[in-house]
Amino acid sequence: MLDGPVIAEWLPVSVAALVLLLIAAGVAGWVDAVVGGGGLIQLPALVIAVPKDVATPFILGTNKLSSFFGTLSASWVYLRKIRVQLVLLIPLVAGAYAGSTAGAALSRFVPREVLTPIVLVAVIAVALYTLLKPRMGLHHEPRHDKAVAIAWRAAAIGLAVGFYDGILGPGTGSFFVILIVSVLGYGFLQASVNAKIANLTTNLAALAVYGVHGEILLVLGFAMAAMNITGGFIGAHMATRRGSGFVRIVFLVTLSILIVKLAWDTVVQFTS
Repeated sequence: MLDGPVIAEWLPVSVAALVLLLIAAGVAGWVDAVVGGGGLIQLPALVIAVPKDVATPFILGTNKLSSFFGTLSASWVYLRKIRVQLVLLIPLVAGAYAGSTAGAALSRFVPREVLTPIVLVAVIAVALYTLLKPRMGLHHEPRHDKAVAIAWRAAAIGLAVGFYDGILGPGTGSFFVILIVSVLGYGFLQASVNAKIANLTTNLAALAVYGVHGEILLVLGFAMAAMNITGGFIGAHMATRRGSGFVRIVFLVTLSILIVKLAWDTVVQFTS
């Protein structure tokens, strides 16, 4: 925790910590809006800034509350500018909600150290795949035109990534984006629209689990949500103006940060 007395029982952080968290929430909202992965910024900030005696589920629940509202603002901007296919979006969202609910429920029982190395390998593979295919996702060229073919693939993507988001979380938006691009042939920008709405769903599902248990620091969560909304609004406008090439660059940068974080987590857990 950052030094200094806490502000109050209902806002258990110091003034310096609150400033850090608000800045982190704004930056996380921007990253989330463009390509996903804002949790890489916001969640570590919460871990650093919130007192050690606050239980982990409260940190996770507060993170989800802030992320939900930021993703909501970005989704609204995207939907005003870019059309979505309901035949893809509905099964994607349904699968994401089911997967996230199951993942959040199991997150209490599955050791994090089992998952981190597996996810690290997956993220490195995604980064290499994207680098080796420089034209992938720059143009919107859907590979399937039959509703059934689109729907079952979208549902499978939603279920898999939603489960990951519920049980671990970092980089969820990036996984949604790359799977929609690589499996369905969408451009990065169009994939980001659907990823935002699916990510909104997984946040809501996980938030419901934490909310039922009363594991959210509400005042802190809503304060961070205001900044997350601002960042999300700006990021979504930038992405829609600059297109898939811009989103691809941010995507690769986000993956690089995720690789470093997961590699560090893996080293720590095997050496401590």
